[in-house]
Amino acid sequence: QVQLVESGGGSVQTGGSLRLSCAASGYSYSMYCMGWFRQAPGKEREAVATIDSDDITSYADSVKGRFTISQDNAKNTLYLQMNSLKPEDTAMYYCAADEDVYSDRVLLGLRSGGTGTYCSSDPADFASWGQGTQVTVSS
Repeated sequence: QVQLVESGGGSVQTGGSLRLSCAASGYSYSMYCMGWFRQAPGKEREAVATIDSDDITSYADSVKGRFTISQDNAKNTLYLQMNSLKPEDTAMYYCAADEDVYSDRVLLGLRSGGTGTYCSSDPADFASWGQGTQVTVSS
């Protein structure tokens, strides 16, 4: 059973930086997608960034150029480096993992538009989730 544990959230001022980490255990898939999602109060959960087993990344337009997703396979850890933070980045951030939908998309040749990744950006396609870590950006 996959377990995901996020850390690194906190409170910063506008323009500050944070690095989120997600430690994964019980994960042994060779084809997968990992992602960071966020959910602000009263809003739907949205994809922030994804990275797949080929290290292909994808970002939401709102964070392009400011956030960087990466993974350290030796440490089974996913990261999200967040720079130039804005108040609108305030949300609970979740780490998530998908292997089933990703594998199907690879077999069907379904790449996400413009990025070359087979990762889905739909939270419903991710089966495993962490408990979340809060990020608060004050103006």
